[in-house]
Amino acid sequence: MSILNSLIRDLRSIVVPRSCAVCGGDLPPTKHLICSACEATAPLTNLWCEPSNAMMERFWGLLPVHHASALFWYVEGSPWRDAVHRFKYAGRWLSAYDMGRWYGALMREAGTYADVDVIVPVPLHWWRRIGRGYNQAEYIARGIARELGVEVASRAVVRHRYNESQTRQSNFRRWTNVEGIFRVRRAEELRGKHILLVDDVFTTGATILSLGETILRAVPDARLSVAVLATTRRSLRQQD
Repeated sequence: MSILNSLIRDLRSIVVPRSCAVCGGDLPPTKHLICSACEATAPLTNLWCEPSNAMMERFWGLLPVHHASALFWYVEGSPWRDAVHRFKYAGRWLSAYDMGRWYGALMREAGTYADVDVIVPVPLHWWRRIGRGYNQAEYIARGIARELGVEVASRAVVRHRYNESQTRQSNFRRWTNVEGIFRVRRAEELRGKHILLVDDVFTTGATILSLGETILRAVPDARLSVAVLATTRRSLRQQD
């Protein structure tokens, strides 16, 4: 069976050339997502190894979270930043899933997220989802869930109000832009659970905070943790 799998993999690499999700270079058969050079130079935060860290501090006094971390640092001009843009805006959803699996494997090894029961990705409004074709946060969440061995409750919470993209908003506008945009639709899937909230990029944390507050109002006995794919050092230093 391993020989057959190897032949299928080789055939797929000919029909659909495999490339590194970060630099775009060719991937050897032994690599699935990232080439050896990019893996060796990845700007990993290692925050998932630290029970108390700078991202945790960003939630102090705002939202009770048990763990919070990001996979890598989001650096302007970095190919890792471009990789996020490709899976967010250019249809590379499989890269989002694969990065989620990589992140989930690191979480599993560290053990800090071992008691998570269910994962809730930050929902997209249905109109934006139609335009993009998918929710990148959901694919990141499904990759993490695969490694942690938990379920993804992708329909437990909905974004019932359309809001402008957070990308070009001021810090103050980011907070007002996400007020009241979420609604818990399937509270029974979340009651008494340790819920991992997943998104792609953490800037002010306004979206995650709005989502977390909405969940705790509907299911006060839930516990929350946070995992995002990328953040900046500046985002973890700023005070809003």
